[in-house]
Amino acid sequence: MSSNALSYICPTWPAPISVRAYVSTRIGGVSSAPFDSLNLGLHVQDDPAAVQQNRQVFASHIGMPDSTIWLTQVHGTDVVSLPCESLPNSADAAVSNFANQVCAVLTADCLPVFFCNQAGTQVAVAHAGWRGLCDGVLESTLAKFDEPSHVMVWLGPAIGPDAFEVGGEVREAFMSVAMDAEAAFRPAQQQGKWLGDLYLLAKQRLFTAGVTQVYGGDYCTHTDEARFYSYRRDGKTGRMASVIWIDG
Repeated sequence: MSSNALSYICPTWPAPISVRAYVSTRIGGVSSAPFDSLNLGLHVQDDPAAVQQNRQVFASHIGMPDSTIWLTQVHGTDVVSLPCESLPNSADAAVSNFANQVCAVLTADCLPVFFCNQAGTQVAVAHAGWRGLCDGVLESTLAKFDEPSHVMVWLGPAIGPDAFEVGGEVREAFMSVAMDAEAAFRPAQQQGKWLGDLYLLAKQRLFTAGVTQVYGGDYCTHTDEARFYSYRRDGKTGRMASVIWIDG
């Protein structure tokens, strides 16, 4: 893949003008295959110098403050409030009510979930793979907000419902938490396998938690190879960043 002009995605949601949010694509960086070209993940065995250059280019294009905290993500449910004196060993979501404090997660099929309150005074972003989603990372993030019913959410690019094939144990794990999760799974062609809808699973959990404004959920990282990295499709590959902050 050749390097073209950098591209990024802006959430389509009625967030206050003070809230700035973006998702990078794989287009417009300097990394070589299989990380071509705007890889923003340092943990995937890409050239660290290329990753740092990509991060600088991305930040420059979107006017991102120099305060980004890159989390050590482990498919868990821990949420870190930023800024903080010392980061935990791992976290899969970040929240802040401070101006110009960037919250960020990295994904390549997992679901990035953006949060902001209606006043635009508090923002968050969560990394929701199926384990974290099932275990409650979205609920843990919402718990950092004063009133979930005043929070809006945008679901960023993730593997789509026609590509996310899983075993029965994944379906059973979700159904053990909430029976309505059954609607998010349908039989795959391979016997004993299921196609799961991460977007629907996230919406179900958010609605149950009291969120009424949920947007997005119309991408597929697995099928859109030109724009997105996909770990399930490619294995060794790069990462996109989902970032959000309050403009100060």
